[in-house]
Amino acid sequence: MGNRRRVAERGKTRPAVIGGMIAVVVGGAGFGAYALYGAGASADDGTRAASTDQKPEVKTGPLSATEVTTTARTFLTAWQSGKVTEAAAATDDSAAARSLLTGYAKDARIKDVTLTPGKPTGDKVPFSVKATVAYKDTEKPLAYDSALTVVRRTSDGKPLVDWHAAVVHPDLKDGDKLVTGEAGTPPVKALDRDGGELTKQKYASIGPILDGLREKYGKEAGGKAGIELRVVRGKSATSDDLSDKTLLELSKGTPGTVKTTLDPALQAAAEKQVARKARSSVAVVRPSTGEILAAANASPGFNTAFQGSLAPGSTMKVITSSLLIEKGLASADKKHPCPKYFTYGHWKFQNDKKFEIKDGTFKASFARSCNTAFISQAPKLKDDDLTKQAQQVFGLGMNNWAIGVPSFDGAVPVQSAAQMAASLIGQGGVRMNPLNMASVSATVESGTFRQPYLVSPDVDGRKLATASRTMSAGTLSQLRELMAYTADYGTAAEAMAGMGGDAGAKTGSAEVDGQKKPNGWFTAYKGDLAAAGVVQQGGHGGSTAGPIVAALLKAGG
Repeated sequence: MGNRRRVAERGKTRPAVIGGMIAVVVGGAGFGAYALYGAGASADDGTRAASTDQKPEVKTGPLSATEVTTTARTFLTAWQSGKVTEAAAATDDSAAARSLLTGYAKDARIKDVTLTPGKPTGDKVPFSVKATVAYKDTEKPLAYDSALTVVRRTSDGKPLVDWHAAVVHPDLKDGDKLVTGEAGTPPVKALDRDGGELTKQKYASIGPILDGLREKYGKEAGGKAGIELRVVRGKSATSDDLSDKTLLELSKGTPGTVKTTLDPALQAAAEKQVARKARSSVAVVRPSTGEILAAANASPGFNTAFQGSLAPGSTMKVITSSLLIEKGLASADKKHPCPKYFTYGHWKFQNDKKFEIKDGTFKASFARSCNTAFISQAPKLKDDDLTKQAQQVFGLGMNNWAIGVPSFDGAVPVQSAAQMAASLIGQGGVRMNPLNMASVSATVESGTFRQPYLVSPDVDGRKLATASRTMSAGTLSQLRELMAYTADYGTAAEAMAGMGGDAGAKTGSAEVDGQKKPNGWFTAYKGDLAAAGVVQQGGHGGSTAGPIVAALLKAGG
C-alpha cells in the first residue's frame, strides 16, 4: 500500500544529535517513518535507585521537558508500530487505550500510520497523523492533527499520557469509537410533487427534511449505502447529545428516490417569505387531503415548522371556541362577557392593554381576541375538556402523527386551576408548531381532521392518525363565521386584506418568560389551502406572522 522507506535494523539504530535536538527513526511493518523532536530525550532526570532499606523515592512536582518528550515518544512510537499493549502501558488508562487503539486498526481499518509530533507547549505535545483507510477494494488517505498531554501518576510519580479518546482523534469523546464500513443509511433523492429534485441549494431550509427522509426511507427507497469512516457515539454522558459523525467518505452511495407532496412554487414562496423575517417559520397544507405543500424556517438548522414546541397563544382560541360552542357556553351572535379582568385559580387575567367589550357578542370577542371572554368560562369546564376536544376533533396531542419525517403533533395536557384557564388562550402547558396550527385551520375549512403528511402513506403502508369525531354542522358553521369575521374585521383584517373568496383567520401572541416581545402567531385558510406561521419574539401575530401566511395563501391561488 504505497511506497515505504526502508529503515535500519532497530539494534543498529543510534540517535543522531542535530543542533541540540534528537531525531529517532523507528521501523515497523506497514508503518511509515516517524521523527520526534525534543530536548535531550536521553538526559538524566535526576532519579537515583533507592537503597534496600528505604522506600523508593516518589518524584513529584512539574514535569521536565525531558519527561514530556520521552513519554510522548514512547507512546507515539509504539502506537505507530502497531504495538498496542506497549502504547497503552504508556497511558494512565491502559484498558481504555488498548481498546480504542485496537479498534483503530481493526474496526476503523486504518493502516500505514505516520505520526509526526510538533513542538511541545508545557505538558502538551501536538502531533499530526497521516494514514490510509482501506475497506475491501477501496482506499483513501487520511490526515488530521491531534495532541496529547503528559501527566505525573500520583502513586509513583511516573509520567504518562493523560488518556482520553480525543488523543486518537479530536472528534472522539470518551466511550466513542471509530468504524469504517457501509454508511448506516443509503442516501435518498427527494422529489417535489412535480418530480423536481429538492436540494438545499434550491431551498435553504430543506436540510432537516432531507435528513428525515433519508433516515426514514433510505433503506427502502432502492439506494445503496456509501463507505465511510465515522465516529460512532458511545453511551457515555459526554456523547448523549451528539450524533454519529462522518470523518471520511471513501465512496459515495447510490441514492434511492422518495417523492414528497411539496409544491415547488409554494415552497419557493415560503422560503422567500421566511427569509424576510428573522426567527420565522411557516407550513402550508391542503385541507381536502392533508398533503403538506410547503414548510420553511428562517433558521435552517432546526425544522420549527414540524418539530417546534411553542405556546400558540390566541390561535388556540379556535379549538377553545369549538368547545364552548358545543357545550352551549358561547354562540357567535349572542352576547358574551369580555371584562378587563377575570380571576381564576388565584391568577388575575387581563386583555391586551386592559381593554373590555361592553355588551358585545362572542364573535366580537373572538375577532378582537379577548382573553377574559374565554377565561370567564373556565369555572364551567372540566379539567380535561380542552384536552379531549383537541384530541377527538382536531387530532392533536396523541403522539401518533406519521407524516414521513420527524414531527411533533402538539400537546394539550390536562391541567387544573389557573393553568387550565391559561390553556384556553394557548398558554399554560399547551404547545404547538406551524404544522399543527395549519392543520387546525384545515380542519375548520374541510370540517374533518386529516393528518398532514409529506410522503404518501401508499409509499410504505403506514397508518395515518385520525380523529374520533367531527364537529356538529352547527358548531362548524359558527366557527367558520368567527374566523371569517376576524379575517374581514378583526385582528387579522390587515394581513388578509384583498384575500377575497372563502377565507378565515385567527391571530395570536404568546408570552414567553424572559422575552421582551411575545411570539407572534397566525393561522388561516382560503379555499383548499390552510397555513400557519410563527415569528418568535416578533410581537403581535397580525403584523408579524400574518403577512407571511397571507402571502402564501394568495400565492396558492
